[in-house]
Amino acid sequence: MDKRDLTLSDTALQTGADWLAGAALRPTRQRVSLAALLVGDGRNRHVTAESLHDLARRAGEPVSLATVYNTLRAFCDAGLMQEVNVEGSRSYFDTRTDDHPHFFWEDEARLSDAPADQLTIARLPDAPEGMEVASVEVVIRLRKRG
Repeated sequence: MDKRDLTLSDTALQTGADWLAGAALRPTRQRVSLAALLVGDGRNRHVTAESLHDLARRAGEPVSLATVYNTLRAFCDAGLMQEVNVEGSRSYFDTRTDDHPHFFWEDEARLSDAPADQLTIARLPDAPEGMEVASVEVVIRLRKRG
């Protein structure tokens, strides 16, 4: 979404409500508004809690940063999003939940999808006794040459 002031359309709000209903999450006003910002236009998003909080503020949605963090955590717990850790304490949240690689653009502190069809993982190490591999995260860090 661009940087100008936002308005949530009825269609975006309905899309957000439907997204929550698919995961059996209670559709509070704040959850529906945040969901509409995330998936209301049908596109996948990579957001930080801070960037989503800023989007909500620009859309006129009164929501605290703590509520945004809690809501993103609830969305992840419900399987609606996945958390991608790229910088120690900084997490990005992705509305695309299938296993896929990411580019992290260091100069811009931005996360984007990388082409999965160009990635080959030939072999993973065996999981320790009694454990299984739950997922594999691939984050390819990029910076400008020179």
